[in-house]
Amino acid sequence: MDNPFQIITDAFAPHYQINLSIQGLDGSIMLTLSKSGRIVAKRMISAQQRNDPERLKRLVQSIQFGIAIEQGHSAVAILEAMTGGDNIKLPPPHAQGTAPSAAGI
Repeated sequence: MDNPFQIITDAFAPHYQINLSIQGLDGSIMLTLSKSGRIVAKRMISAQQRNDPERLKRLVQSIQFGIAIEQGHSAVAILEAMTGGDNIKLPPPHAQGTAPSAAGI
């Protein structure tokens, strides 16, 4: 079985500082991603999610999706990228002050 902590680190380390902390006796952990001193995402990961490779993959994708949406990416484009394979290539975020086109919503 792959190391779940390594999977999480590999998914986010190039862009974010990662903090994993034990939250309880049930094996749950708190994942905190930060960049330039600002928290970008914070998620509780249950022992069941951590120990199931498919659930862990979906959790990582969910976090990536949430971050991308907050950065201004099109939800449709992100979902297409996520369902098109494991190599997610996101479009650039929309410029500040410009609204996305109706096709990108």
